[in-house]
Amino acid sequence: MAMRLNKVLPQPAELKKEYPLSRDLMELKAKRDREIRDIISGKSDKFMVIVGPCSADNEDAVCEYVERLAKVNEKLSDRLMLIPRIYTNKPRTTGQGYKGMLHQPEPDKAPDLFEGIQAIRRMHIRAMEISGLTGADEMLYPENRSYLDDILSYEAIGARSVENQQHRLTASGMDIPIGMKNPTSGDLSVMLNSIVAAQSGHNFIYRGQDVTTDGNPYAHAILRGGVDKYGKCIPNYHYEDLARLLEMYQKWELKNPAVVIDANHSNSNKQFKEQIRIVSEVLHSRNYNTDLKKLIKGVMIESYLVEGNQSIDSKRIYGKSITDPCLGWNDTEALLYKIAKQC
Repeated sequence: MAMRLNKVLPQPAELKKEYPLSRDLMELKAKRDREIRDIISGKSDKFMVIVGPCSADNEDAVCEYVERLAKVNEKLSDRLMLIPRIYTNKPRTTGQGYKGMLHQPEPDKAPDLFEGIQAIRRMHIRAMEISGLTGADEMLYPENRSYLDDILSYEAIGARSVENQQHRLTASGMDIPIGMKNPTSGDLSVMLNSIVAAQSGHNFIYRGQDVTTDGNPYAHAILRGGVDKYGKCIPNYHYEDLARLLEMYQKWELKNPAVVIDANHSNSNKQFKEQIRIVSEVLHSRNYNTDLKKLIKGVMIESYLVEGNQSIDSKRIYGKSITDPCLGWNDTEALLYKIAKQC
């Protein structure tokens, strides 16, 4: 056979028993979950900033980043909802390359999923303990989210997963906001179909069980740009794109119309410094049009301690991305204050 069994992994309940959340952390998560739901539903006018490394590749560096973010949060929490990106899965277009801490807790060593699921839970808990912030992750493998479902306050479904049935149905059973990215083609109707599915109830198989879901009214759009048939990036953060999405939302009659703008990926053509300009333009569009201000709930920014990126096989610099290039901390901190001033 072409598939071999390497190891039987622990069930989510077993891992949670080994690495439990304290009562204080449970209360912290419940509070932040409510705040984020209130932003998506329009009860709160805070602006979400989902910010952090492209991929969380080193626990110490990620926790140092989140600790710095917490200090900024102390000053800006009246206007901004800061949600650290602690992405432990990394989608790969060809299936090759570093797939995130879940697969490789040590990036330059062989995959070890048994250690990986423990490493990502330990990291998320440590980040919560030192910062008082709960994080965001990508739901790359729907069944694996059970290892972190008591920890995360926000999840996203990526451009390559948004058409997948299991992702959509799993999202319908979640009680936290989940952002559905437009696919790499840039087709907004695909994204909106995914939101319809996530906001509806379903009956399906999940982790070997027959389950029924109620639907997630906090499923919403993420615009991340697209790629045309020639491989050219086509951004979709401009005023006209946002106005078009608003019109589509109104026609589709979805619950809690909301969008988060991903300032990197195909919106920036992975030119990481462009994120600063893109966020500024999004805020200008939002402030220009009151309807767009209600629709645009936040931005996503890829940022780490050190700007740029590096290869895994180099003499690696602590806190520098080994996947997509990111803004450095100084630019990030200045941008956060600028966002708060414009909100």
